[in-house]
Amino acid sequence: MQKGNIRVQTENIFPIIKKFLYSEHDIFLRELISNAVDATQKLKTLSSIGEAKGELGDLSVTVAIDKDAKTLTISDKGVGMTAEEVDKYINQVAFSGAEEFLNKYKGQNENNIIGHFGLGFYSSFMVSDKVEILTKSFKEAPAVRWDCDGSPEYQLEEAAKEGRGTDIILHINEESQEFLEADRIKTVLKRFCRFLPVPIFFEGEQINNPVPAWTRKPSELTTEDYQSFYKELYPFNEPPLFWIHLNVDYPFNLTGILYFPKIKQSYEIQKDKIQLYSNQVFVTDEVKDIVPEFLMLLQGVIDSPDIPLNVSRSYLQGDPNVKKINNHITKKVADKLEEIFKTDRAEFESKWESLGLFVKYGMMTDDKFLEKAEKFHIMQDARESKFYTLEEYKTAAATLQKNKDGKLVILYATDPVQQDAYIKAATDKGYLVVKLETIVDAAFINQMEMKWSDVQFTRVDADITDNLIDKQEDSSTVLSKEQEERLKKLFEQQPSGLHLTVEVKGLSPETAPVLATRPEFMRRMKDMSAISGPMGSFYANMPDEVTLTVNGNHPIYQQILSVGDEQKQEKLTRNLADLALLSQGLLKGSNLTSFIERSVDLMKQ
Repeated sequence: MQKGNIRVQTENIFPIIKKFLYSEHDIFLRELISNAVDATQKLKTLSSIGEAKGELGDLSVTVAIDKDAKTLTISDKGVGMTAEEVDKYINQVAFSGAEEFLNKYKGQNENNIIGHFGLGFYSSFMVSDKVEILTKSFKEAPAVRWDCDGSPEYQLEEAAKEGRGTDIILHINEESQEFLEADRIKTVLKRFCRFLPVPIFFEGEQINNPVPAWTRKPSELTTEDYQSFYKELYPFNEPPLFWIHLNVDYPFNLTGILYFPKIKQSYEIQKDKIQLYSNQVFVTDEVKDIVPEFLMLLQGVIDSPDIPLNVSRSYLQGDPNVKKINNHITKKVADKLEEIFKTDRAEFESKWESLGLFVKYGMMTDDKFLEKAEKFHIMQDARESKFYTLEEYKTAAATLQKNKDGKLVILYATDPVQQDAYIKAATDKGYLVVKLETIVDAAFINQMEMKWSDVQFTRVDADITDNLIDKQEDSSTVLSKEQEERLKKLFEQQPSGLHLTVEVKGLSPETAPVLATRPEFMRRMKDMSAISGPMGSFYANMPDEVTLTVNGNHPIYQQILSVGDEQKQEKLTRNLADLALLSQGLLKGSNLTSFIERSVDLMKQ
């Protein structure tokens, strides 16, 4: 029998271990099982290169409780250890002394001692009065037993053990009797060990999935596989919207699956739903340094051996790889959203209620994401199901909704039902109103007005409709009264079948020369008349009501009014009016034919 002192430069390492590790003392089980898995994986490697002979047999890890003996045992069938290896790996703790350690790590998380210093095994003393190791190497060597009662003194002797591998036997202390309860152990195992790559058994039940979906190639997985894995992670959640499979091996190693959950207005947004693993060992669910803040609403798993961790594996340290991984995840999410938007826009729009929160949050907090997201960020019409990207909104609304500073005014509603009258008044004038009603929209609007220099947001009930778009200090034009009257007379001579109202206003010179708008009520009545039979014939037979707003500040009128030929003046103004009517779908039949013929005739002149 060998006796001796564990070789550390301090009288007693164990009070220090207990002090530093006490607040998260269930982590000892992860460390011991991780060691058991490592021993098993080492044996597989040695066998594959011919250094370990014979059949490997059952390679599972077992956790067992003996309440009568007050022991908790972790058993593996891995490489095992010889007496020399126990002396080397157990008795020589890589520790420079308590005082130096305390000075070096003063102020850091008190849980951060395990792992980096080879102290994973010694975390067992947080819950034990005594720890035994019974181990037999895969090599031709006798089995040995090591035990220690929490002082620097240990015993090491030959022992009897039938099979290869290691048993760690913890004699649980009085303060830690909870770890002799099956439910407590099962909870810890499910938290830390549910995806370890070696089968883990407790009370005859396998508690882990050794080949989780993220460890497989995307080409091997079906939609059902991804959804089943999501259900394994979050058994009570609705199915996810979609997912992104991360699989990178250069310039860093990263695998994982990120899911976009369904989020409703009434849903309480929850963060910390992404789990971080290192080679399938659970590390933490606080991944704010790895995952961009706006994607903390996502769910799923990230696994990377390249993420630098402190000694407990549960605190991320600053490192270039973390930033690279962060940027990569941002890019992958943006690319996936753009891909769905381009390939199946209808599907993308149907999921916008949930997706919008991610996209808007990202646009506010990440300028790189903002650049990409401008292509697929959409806004829904306040009264219809139609959606617009920013560029589409500009195309549809810029004619009427530019203010005197040349900024596009995006009119929005925060409560379409309550603000219906205001929305109707705005749409009657031809304005385009969108819904911005989610919990992030107030902040989103403020941020986008700073980031989009040519855009201003105005709530639809912020003022009377005529004042919503501050187009000009006043509506006066650069024309004389006589010129305005002449223009008005020219524009009043327009196609039959329409009820025209003509007004001359001083709009921005960049605004179109003529704008045609239709009262919402009459347009809807005429639309309804098409399906309401005889009762709707009254509206069906009425002419369309149209307001032609002539922009007296547009430079083209200086040219038209300087033309001496009155007939040509009439043709030019008719064409401008027809273009405005055409944009509203109001130029049809013989009127459309006349417009085409007139346009050709003007081109010849």
